[in-house]
Amino acid sequence: MMVDLYELTMAQVYFNSGEKDKIAYFDAFFRKEPLEAGYGIMAGVDNIIHYIKNLHFTEENINYLRSLNKFNEEFLNYLRDFKFTGDIYAVPDGTPVFRNEPILTVKAPIIEAQIIETALLAYLNPSICYATATKKITEVTGEISLMEFGARRAYGPDAAVEASKCAIIGGAAGSSNVLAGETYGMPVLGTMAHSLVTEADSEYEAFLNFAKTYPNNCVLLIDTYDTLRSGVPNAIRVAKEYLIPNGYELKGVRIDSGDLAYLSKEAKRMFNEAGLPNVQICLSNGLNAETIDSLLRQGAVIDSVGLGDNITAPNNGRVGCVYKNVAVENNGEIIPKIKVSSDTAKTINPGYKKLYRFYDKTTGFALGDLVALYDEVIPEDGYILIDPEDEMNFQKIENYTIRNLQEKIFENGNLVYNDVDIFAKKDYCNEQMKTLYPEIKRIEKPHKYYVDLSEKLLNMKKHMIREAKTALI
Repeated sequence: MMVDLYELTMAQVYFNSGEKDKIAYFDAFFRKEPLEAGYGIMAGVDNIIHYIKNLHFTEENINYLRSLNKFNEEFLNYLRDFKFTGDIYAVPDGTPVFRNEPILTVKAPIIEAQIIETALLAYLNPSICYATATKKITEVTGEISLMEFGARRAYGPDAAVEASKCAIIGGAAGSSNVLAGETYGMPVLGTMAHSLVTEADSEYEAFLNFAKTYPNNCVLLIDTYDTLRSGVPNAIRVAKEYLIPNGYELKGVRIDSGDLAYLSKEAKRMFNEAGLPNVQICLSNGLNAETIDSLLRQGAVIDSVGLGDNITAPNNGRVGCVYKNVAVENNGEIIPKIKVSSDTAKTINPGYKKLYRFYDKTTGFALGDLVALYDEVIPEDGYILIDPEDEMNFQKIENYTIRNLQEKIFENGNLVYNDVDIFAKKDYCNEQMKTLYPEIKRIEKPHKYYVDLSEKLLNMKKHMIREAKTALI
């Protein structure tokens, strides 16, 4: 029932017109890389697998739909036995993906392909957003540990868990979200809130109580009153008066406000002078890739960062995945379909397609992606990439390997894909990101990654546009 009403009303039109068994092809893609990044990170395949495996209508669902007075009994009986019987191809979670390329393709009877649209997009859009937001930050932090703290900033509990999971794929070390930790086996991390300090009679008392409770993992929040005149001195005092005499050490401190570059450097200096050089500095407070990059250039001392809303609810976080019909079958022949718009960006790439990535054999870097028709044979000894937005912009590439990015997830409604856990996806994502040139991953004005159409596909698209326009004259 996670479906927009028009999916069901269209489905009944197909049913009433005798087209319920017509095979259709749909592509999911986005038109612009999210978050002003030079890439997106694929995520959400695991959710789609679970959804398709469990897709059905209950008798209560059927009764509710009947109450809308929009559906006949024949169609409702069809829904009573509904299940997905088609094929789904998708780019694996953790893969860098780019504008206008089919990250997921559905081949199924038209009603089945139509009904699943809403749920597929509801899974892809937020998951790609969370994973991309995290990866954009971890590309800046590098070896600095990132902790995801965004549960309270999320758009509901389910979204909070999804954000925590996707943050791991994007490179986070762990999450503050205990439910996500239990669900996915990820590390749960955290320090304390300011309320623990303000509740106590003094900052020192709060720190001491925390140290006595968690002596093996004592990380103190030191900016409640004054970071350098109160927080650091009280942390040093607790370390020397309680932790060290009892065989422990102060693990770290967190700074959540103020001039983080200055405060982190001064705090580190004070801990060093006190003979506590191993105290780690964690910074938080609305950090994003740009602010972390600035802090590092200012020489800030950062051992870890805590990120919340810039993962779970980042500015300009709309991914904008869409799901479009690109072909249908007629007597065994695949007939391409196209949506033409006066807005060039909204004119889709027609036909049943495959998505390829070229890698330089010498360097391992990705040279570009190619969207080609499903039956095209891509040569392995040289290929001309053509920019579909500027056909005079083309280049010949050689000495490459080719990878078909989409993998078959479902075949005839049966799961045929071995989905790995989020930690394997995290490692895979890290390795895939290494294949992108640094210019594509830079924060400001990233270089445009080549996503080209085969000459055959490009010519077919132009021909179909001309035909559609001519018919209106």
